[in-house]
Amino acid sequence: MPMSYELFIGLRYLMAKRKQFFISINSIISILGVALGVTALIIVLAVMNGFEKDIKEKILGTYSHVILMKHGDEGISKYSALIEQVKGYERVVSASPFVYNQVMLTSKANVSGVVIRGIDPDSAVEVTNIGRAIKEGSLSKLKAQGGAGTIAGIIIGRELARHLGTFLNEPITVISPMGTITPMGMVPRMKQFKVVGIFNVGMYEYDSSLAYISLKEAQRFFDMGDAVTGIEIKVDDVYKARKVARVIQENLGFPYWTKDWMEMNKNLFSALRLEKVIMFIILFLIVFVAAFNIVSTLIMVVMEKNRDIAILKSMGATARSIMKIFIIEGLVIGAVGTILGAIAGLLVAINMETIAGYVEKILGFEVFPRDVYYLERFPSELNPPDVVIIVIVAVMLCFLATLYPSWKASRLDPAEALRYE
Repeated sequence: MPMSYELFIGLRYLMAKRKQFFISINSIISILGVALGVTALIIVLAVMNGFEKDIKEKILGTYSHVILMKHGDEGISKYSALIEQVKGYERVVSASPFVYNQVMLTSKANVSGVVIRGIDPDSAVEVTNIGRAIKEGSLSKLKAQGGAGTIAGIIIGRELARHLGTFLNEPITVISPMGTITPMGMVPRMKQFKVVGIFNVGMYEYDSSLAYISLKEAQRFFDMGDAVTGIEIKVDDVYKARKVARVIQENLGFPYWTKDWMEMNKNLFSALRLEKVIMFIILFLIVFVAAFNIVSTLIMVVMEKNRDIAILKSMGATARSIMKIFIIEGLVIGAVGTILGAIAGLLVAINMETIAGYVEKILGFEVFPRDVYYLERFPSELNPPDVVIIVIVAVMLCFLATLYPSWKASRLDPAEALRYE
């Protein structure tokens, strides 16, 4: 298929002669500007996607996709039948009861206020990843009840263990402010537990303020009888959790209510989403500036090629053809820059952890210290739709940048251009 003369001339104008060398350098700068902007956008969005995925995994490793609770302070009684009913709903994979309360933990070295959760060790592993988060000890040891001569087990976070100065198999005391009324007044409930496990989720908020005991022990300690605080529910698709939660609440009705994992962490994910949008806008300005470079490059080309444009028009070229020549030239600059930027961005995003390792070796310090950011690896998650959007937007910007210089070229009067030739 023969090449159209507009495409041929547009590509030829990119090949500068000696006297047009400055224009050629400007074209290269425009290409590099577009490439830099696209590269930066892909890398930053990949890193932010990685952070969001890492945080989501840590949250879902600690809490379930949906929780079902009941209005009032009496809790949910006859929860076994309710669990079986919940399991019958579409997309529900499993469910587990839990008890939730705030207490104080005391050790020989320190005191800390924490949230304590009573869980069923058998079914809890089906709705959360707490079993895999335990680094020392075992979840199964919670099953041992604190009967005569034995001490019930408790599992605490690594940061909480450091704060309390306690280790595996050491005793700590749980104190509940919801005490027992005696002739001497309100007496706080107190009970000694043995640390049978230490978990590390990777989020300071959870590792420093969360503890687990068995469901039966929690019911006994908080004097709840056979009731529980709520039911944790796991679904087959985390992004369908809100829909499932709504269906369960509508079917069960008052006094039951539900919350999904996104609603429970609304502030965190809203902040991440807002930061991602702002970063996209800021880095998008790099591509915008590069597009302005294309405008200046094309204006200089039009000024340089006045005589050529006049000759083409005298030979019968239409205004539309002249516009096409300069649009093609600008689009080639934009497309080459976008392709180079996309390739560079994808290569860096895919090999981010390796590159970060090399940078740390060269600079001699950790770019992202693991003990500060609680990262086992440098997070980077490529999202194909993000890459496609970046490429499309970059090319569209470059196209829009070509319109004014191309229109000015098409409006050139051949007689005026050739008057002094």
